[in-house]
Amino acid sequence: MTPAIEVRGLSKRYGPSVAVDGLTFTVEPGQVTGFVGPNGAGKSTTMRIILGLDHPDEGTALVGGRPYRDLRAPLCQVGAMLDAAALHPARRARHHLLWMAHYSGLPARRVDEVLEMVGLSGAARKRAGGFSLGMRQRLGIAGALLGDPPTLMFDEPVNGLDPEGIRWIRGFLRSLAGEGRAVLVSSHLMSELEDTADRLVVIGRGRLLADIGVPELLDAASGGRVELRTDRRGEAMTVLSRAGATVAATDGRALTVTGLPAERIVELLTAEGVPFSGIAEHRASLEEAYMELTRDAAEFRAATAGEGERP
Repeated sequence: MTPAIEVRGLSKRYGPSVAVDGLTFTVEPGQVTGFVGPNGAGKSTTMRIILGLDHPDEGTALVGGRPYRDLRAPLCQVGAMLDAAALHPARRARHHLLWMAHYSGLPARRVDEVLEMVGLSGAARKRAGGFSLGMRQRLGIAGALLGDPPTLMFDEPVNGLDPEGIRWIRGFLRSLAGEGRAVLVSSHLMSELEDTADRLVVIGRGRLLADIGVPELLDAASGGRVELRTDRRGEAMTVLSRAGATVAATDGRALTVTGLPAERIVELLTAEGVPFSGIAEHRASLEEAYMELTRDAAEFRAATAGEGERP
C-alpha cells in the first residue's frame, strides 16, 4: 500500500540555518500521526514542503505517491490547515469556503456540509474578523475537509479551543482516522496526542529522533519501573537487590525498583516478611517520554533553578 505521505531524505536550508536535515518518515492511512518537536525543530518547514509551498534542497515529499504539484485535484487528495489566521477578516465564513469550493470545482452544498461537521453552521454568515481563535481553527478545519480528501494535515488544531472544543477535536481526529484517512497533526500538547495519536514522528533540529507507536514509546519510557512503599526500606532494598533488581530510594518510605516484575517483588518481600504497600507499575506519560527524547534537541531552553548561577 502506498503511504499517504512519504518523506525521504528531506533537507532544507535558509542561508546558514539548517531547517530540515535528511528527514525520512511516512504517514499511513487509518492512523493519526502526531508530528512533534521543540520550537525550531523543522515541523512547519516540513509541512510546507509536503504541500508544495517550499522547495527542498534535497530529498522528496510525496502525497499518495506524487509530489503535491503533480496532483490533479489537490483539495480532493490532501486537506490542510497550517495557519488558522490566514483569513480575510471582512469575508463571511460561508463565502470564504464558497470561494475555495468554486476554485476547486466543488458544489456549494459541500460548504454547508463541512460547516455542520465543525459546528459553525450558526456562524456561517458572520465575518471571519469577528471570530475567536477557536472559531478560526474550526473554519480552517472545514476548509481542509472541503474536498473530502483521504489525507489531512493540521498544524496545532487545538490552539484557542476551550475544553469542550478540545474534546471535540480529539474525537473528530479519531473519527477521521476511523474512516481510513491519514491524519498528520502537529501539536505541542502531548496530553492531547496521548489520547489521540497512534504514532509519533519526533524531530529535533531538523532530524528524526523517533518514529514509533505511542504504546511502544510509553512502554519504553516507563522502563519497567515498579514503585512501592515500606517502613523497612533497608531490608526491602537488600532483598530485592539480592534478587538482581536495581533499587532506588526516592522519598520517605518510597522505593523505585527496576529489573523485576511487580509479581516477583510481591513474592520476595512476602517470603522475607517485609511489609509493603502501594505497589504499582510506573506508567510514563507521553509528556515524560517526549521530554526525554527531545531534552538535547531544543534550540532554546530555559535554565533550571541554579543552572545559571555562578559563584
